[in-house]
Amino acid sequence: MKAEVLTCLALAAASLVGTVTGGRSSGRRKHKEAFHGENSKFKFGGRIDYKLKRQDSTKMLLIKSEQLLRIEEHDFAIRPGFGGAAIPVGIDVQVESIDSISEVNMDFTMTLYLRHYWKDERLSFPSRNNQSRTFDSRLVKKIWVPDVFFVHSKRSFIHDTTMDNIMLRVFPDGNILYSVRVTVTALCSMDFSSFPLDTQNCSLELESYAYNENDLMLYWKNGNDSLRTDEIVLSQFFIEHFQASSGLGFYSSTGWYSRLFINFILRRHIFFFMLQTYFPTMLMVVLSWVSFWIDRRAVPARVSLGITTVLTMSTIITGVSSSMPQVSYVKAVDIYLWTSFLFVFLSVIEYAAVNYCTTLEEMRKMKRGKIPSTFNASQAMAFDGCFHDNDIELTPFPRMAPTLTSDPLTTPTESPDIHPTEGTRLRRQRSVRENVDLLVSNSYMIDSYSRLAFPLSYLLFNTIYWSMYS
Repeated sequence: MKAEVLTCLALAAASLVGTVTGGRSSGRRKHKEAFHGENSKFKFGGRIDYKLKRQDSTKMLLIKSEQLLRIEEHDFAIRPGFGGAAIPVGIDVQVESIDSISEVNMDFTMTLYLRHYWKDERLSFPSRNNQSRTFDSRLVKKIWVPDVFFVHSKRSFIHDTTMDNIMLRVFPDGNILYSVRVTVTALCSMDFSSFPLDTQNCSLELESYAYNENDLMLYWKNGNDSLRTDEIVLSQFFIEHFQASSGLGFYSSTGWYSRLFINFILRRHIFFFMLQTYFPTMLMVVLSWVSFWIDRRAVPARVSLGITTVLTMSTIITGVSSSMPQVSYVKAVDIYLWTSFLFVFLSVIEYAAVNYCTTLEEMRKMKRGKIPSTFNASQAMAFDGCFHDNDIELTPFPRMAPTLTSDPLTTPTESPDIHPTEGTRLRRQRSVRENVDLLVSNSYMIDSYSRLAFPLSYLLFNTIYWSMYS
């Protein structure tokens, strides 16, 4: 019995010794692995360096991007190569669309892809097959990027649907591609002297905000091929061509800055304005000439036609002016509209002259006794504003002999006969007063001359206008 008890005690003691020994050895192994793991975190070597030799770092998931690019080891608040030569930054632009062009605000809105190229050796990393790594906007905030802005811009923003439209691509040798999708509204100084037959030259300017030419130099990455455009169609303009250029901008307090220009020429489509402005204006002018063929005694018809055309021209001028900036010089469309308005206005004045001459003619007839003394002119004109043939005797217009009397109301029969001497032939020019008296006595001649003079004058004006501005 004692022997069995001693045997059990011996087995229990052996088991206890084995458990303690095994626990110590496993603890040593765990401590050793933990020691190596901690060293691997702080020392860029050991197990990680060994794996970098065996596998491309761009395919590894064991190393974070910040750790691979050693972001924590450098100060990215300063530019690459600080204290040395200016860092060159290449620019590449692809114009996606020109969204709008406003004549009233004198600006344009453009959406483009803006790409930057530079080299920052602080972001180089080992790679056997020279493959790059691509990141989004979350890493951009942790490194140095060029501070390019748009000169003379009114509004601009980076698209953020569904994420910020920012791409950062880092190559193993430290070369960087930084691309953003931007919509910018910028100033365009327009000259409307030839509007709407004008051509506008606009430009979008890029420049570094903080770094002058001693620290940063902007240049077009591929020369003239750095500016590319998609197929752009505008409603009122035709884009003749895009051109990339470069220059310098000077500020009195900070110095010279490298500047890039995106120049494009816009030529306006004239067909829209022909339909909305020029054709209606021409029709109103031609419509005002209809009154020359209406009887001069039809006062309501001719007056209403003249007033209607004048008011219509005023409406057209007001509509065009409301869609244009308030400039201090005369535009081409203003010359056309106001000249056409003058033709319409003169047609109204022409009838006023005809009506006045007709009234003087009737007064002469009354003085000569050809109109009965019982005739009441106010009653005859009360109904429609004109004399009637059954109320008053209007004889055919006779040929008027030249008169030398000073009184315009004196009849030709009262003037003495002046006969030239025999054997001589005299031709005397009429004076201005005599010509006026002739028109007064023959008021229908004013309409006859106007039917020819107004169309020919307007045709001459159109020939000169379109030859100058087209």
